[in-house]
Amino acid sequence: MSSGIRAKSLLALAVLLVGFYFAAFYGIEYSKHRNGPWEMSFTVDGEGNPSVVIYEPKLSISSVEILFPGEHDARTNFVERVTFDLPQRPIPFGKVIYEDLTSLPGVISLELFGHYLEVFPRAFVIDKKEYPWKSESTVELSITNKPGPPKLPPQKRE
Repeated sequence: MSSGIRAKSLLALAVLLVGFYFAAFYGIEYSKHRNGPWEMSFTVDGEGNPSVVIYEPKLSISSVEILFPGEHDARTNFVERVTFDLPQRPIPFGKVIYEDLTSLPGVISLELFGHYLEVFPRAFVIDKKEYPWKSESTVELSITNKPGPPKLPPQKRE
């Protein structure tokens, strides 16, 4: 009898390790994506008044509307729905300041008409004021109550 490692044993071990690797990989990917991405509808009504409606179906968040009275967009009767499932998605108005989509739904920070909107799974923050998630709710932002630009760390000179 030989006490050495046989080729069949090595092959069985290799198959077992590859199976474990794929099970672990897809298990981690599932846990990172199971809640799905944020969805936002960027809307401009017939008079040019912009608004944003936030959805996250897996977290039971629906129709949280942010209104910007006094702001104006050149487009009218415009609706575009953006799903934040991949980084650097373009948005119709405003700009994306920060996004962390490592584990969906993730964190998204937007600058919209001088107001700062941060979206987290537990709450959302507008101009440094936290609001709890409440479906079918509306938040109206004042044109006169905009915060100053955010304080950024000093930039390195080259």
